[in-house]
Amino acid sequence: MNDVDDVYDVVVVGAGPGGSMAAKTAAELGLKVLMVEKRQEIGAPVRCAEGVSKEELSSLVDVKKAWIAAEVAGAKIYSPSNEVITLSAEQAGNEVGYILERKIFDRWLAKQAAKAGAEVMVKTTAIGIEKKKESLKIKLRRMGEEFDVYASIVIGADGVESRVGKWMGIDTTLRLNEIESCVQYLITNLKYDMDYCHFWLGHNRSPGGYIWMFPKGNSSGNFGIGVMPSMAKKPAKAYLDDFLEKEGVDTTHVVEVVAGGVPVSPMEKASAERCLLVGDAARHADPITGGGIINAMKGGKIAGEVAAEAVKRNDFSAKFLSVYDRRWKEDFGKTLERNKALQKKLLKMSDETMDKLVRCLKDCDLKDMSVGSIVKALIKKNPKLFWDLKDLFL
Repeated sequence: MNDVDDVYDVVVVGAGPGGSMAAKTAAELGLKVLMVEKRQEIGAPVRCAEGVSKEELSSLVDVKKAWIAAEVAGAKIYSPSNEVITLSAEQAGNEVGYILERKIFDRWLAKQAAKAGAEVMVKTTAIGIEKKKESLKIKLRRMGEEFDVYASIVIGADGVESRVGKWMGIDTTLRLNEIESCVQYLITNLKYDMDYCHFWLGHNRSPGGYIWMFPKGNSSGNFGIGVMPSMAKKPAKAYLDDFLEKEGVDTTHVVEVVAGGVPVSPMEKASAERCLLVGDAARHADPITGGGIINAMKGGKIAGEVAAEAVKRNDFSAKFLSVYDRRWKEDFGKTLERNKALQKKLLKMSDETMDKLVRCLKDCDLKDMSVGSIVKALIKKNPKLFWDLKDLFL
């Protein structure tokens, strides 16, 4: 017989926004929850531009000034030849509005999970899962010591190419055209308009991706790049360094460097028997922007609710847990699917075509500059180029 202290309703692997939201929600609904994080500090290192929509974030949590590094008025988007479109924060989407201090925000969210009743362990790595007849045996390592815990269901919030997903029979392998390779510098003494996020387009600058600058206050900002490995001829860092040199940015003021991969191809199923995946583990990052904080939190909340219902019903079958896939698809999955189709279209465009489209948009009187409205305008002005997307956007 297992010790009652080792038995949980849910074990959450990974304490990012998705994992903490799942743990918090499940605990609030009365489940016994354990959340484990392999790093010694939740929220570090930061592998994210840290931008979120004000409206979306406020719908999920009570916003605290302590974890807002900056508040921006909108976004400036630069074409390959530096034509500029300016969007308000409301028009710019899920990655513009607040710039978070992720180290503080992630820890705050994990604390909310703990306050709700979840047990939280840092420096604790999941090293394997064994399926038992009526539970899961989850193997953990902490401070060199290995031990086992048991759970009815596991929630994988363990990032790109999730090991939890693999162990539970979900194919989480990413091909080179399904992931963006990203590098980001935190740079001080920047000379940009700090009331805006900045985005630079162009395959010559960043093949298959874009370059960004998110202000962090006091003339500092996150300057980063995402490139698609299948299109790039050199590492992402080399493209970013070349761009910064041309822009005249002094890289002696770089105070932090992070790198990682971002999935840009939505997963059809993020559930299996006794398993749910959230955040990057479920490939819930936006294929156009690469942003995923809000979707991770939304997915985490849904996962926590579905896990609670599964415990209540004592039904952890793949069939029942597929309700999780239905719910996240109804919430934000349609946008992911639509933006993936648009991403494929953009990847085929030359820089010259992108310039023409940006000039075209500057002539349009658009009250709403959302992705949907932009594409609708482009379909009307360039029907041959975008006609195959009409069913998704019109």
